[in-house]
This record gives sequence, structure tokens and C-alpha cells, in this order.
Amino acid sequence: MGIEVNFEGKIALVTGASSGLGARFAKVLAQAGAQVVLASRRSERLKELRAEIEADGGAAHVVSLDVTDYASIKSAIAHAETEAGPIDILVNNSGVSTTQRLVDVTPEDYNFVMDTNLRGAFFVAQETAKRMIARAKGDPNKTHRIINIASVAGLRVLPQIGVYCMSKAGVVQMTKAMAVEWGKYGINTNAICPGYISTEINEEYFSTEQGQKLLAMLPRKRPGKPEDLDGLLLLLAGEDSNFINGAIISADDGMTAT
Repeated sequence: MGIEVNFEGKIALVTGASSGLGARFAKVLAQAGAQVVLASRRSERLKELRAEIEADGGAAHVVSLDVTDYASIKSAIAHAETEAGPIDILVNNSGVSTTQRLVDVTPEDYNFVMDTNLRGAFFVAQETAKRMIARAKGDPNKTHRIINIASVAGLRVLPQIGVYCMSKAGVVQMTKAMAVEWGKYGINTNAICPGYISTEINEEYFSTEQGQKLLAMLPRKRPGKPEDLDGLLLLLAGEDSNFINGAIISADDGMTAT
């Protein structure tokens, strides 16, 4: 008995894989034996990541994807399945944010966040699910996994990132709706809500006075590390999560418990 971590024969698509959590998710799934398809707009960085994964004995493919462009989504997923095979696992990770008060948000700011975090995430999942559903109709025992990366900001309003909070709250409800509609096709859809995780994007901020004040408000006065999400990712991507569907799981070191 034990958690299934052998993903040999599985194909995993990771969006927003060029940096941060997306890059970590891709490496972890590849180490577990999955073929990973790396997707984002920054193709050169994806090629570097592919080389890293292959150097560690994994298998990876690169596709260019702009989640704000519906045609790009359809093309990228078709390309992914042509290159690697039918997608078994989707890690829907692309995300952006702005820092400002709500009264200062422009239509351009609003669209920038919503088009990536909510609209883009929806249509990536939809296009992938259409293909999963078609396969499930031919094989009722086939299982698939969709893991949407939301945020604790979708569960609690955080200052200066109101639109981001709204977008991630939408991802939370989107996850539940997908779980209800697609569960009968063997698709388990769940969301991970990370708290503050230290990556190359925010390491410098956490060292500033303002960043230190933020960390001081957390239960254990520290940010998480990308590897702190490894176990949860592997659980939700694997066969041991068969009865987990529509779950919204916080990984925040107790932040939303206070």
C-alpha cells in the first residue's frame, strides 16, 4: 500500500511552465515518470527547462501557448497531443497579477489579469476536457486529472491585489463546476490554493522591509518553498485521488486558518 508516484506512460501538460511553480510542477511530474509538455509564451525558457529535465533522465516536449488567445489554446493542445500523445494530466497554472488599489484599476489592468487567470484557465481546461471526454466515451475505465492552480487569494481578500483575488475566486468556483459536470467521464478536477511561496519572481520582495512585514503576519513567519507542494501535486495527479473531486485544497502553512 502507498501513494502512487509512478506516472510511467502518463502525459502531463503544464501551462505557465517557463518559471516559478510551473517549472517545479513539470520537473516533479517528469521525475515521477510522466512525459511532460511544457507550455507558455516564453519558448526559449521552455527549451532550457526541457534540457534540464532530459539531463535528469526525464522526457519533455515544448509547445508555445498564449492562454489569452483562444486560437493559440486550441493549436497548443493539438500540438501537445501530436507530439506526446493524449493528455492524462493537466496542470492549469498560468497566472499574472498587478499590485494596485481597486480605484486605480484600468480596463487594461482588469483584462490583463482576468484574461489569463480565469478566461485562459477555463478555455485551456475546456479544450483539454473535450479530448478527455471523447476518450472516456470509448473507454469508461479511463481516468484523467485536471489540477487548477488557484490561490489563498481566491479564499481571502489580500490588500492591493483585488482583481487577482477576484480571478482566483473564479478559478475556485470554476473547479467545482468542472468537477460536477466532468466527473462522470472519469475526470477529477481539483484546485490547489498556495499561500506565499518563495520563487525567483518574489525572492527579492521578501527580503525588503515591506516583504518582511508581510511574512511577520504569517503563522510561522516564513514563506513556503516550491517543493512544499510536491506531495499534494503528486496525490492529485495520481490514481490514489480517485475519490477526490471538486476539492479546494489550501497549502498555506495555516494562513487561511487564522
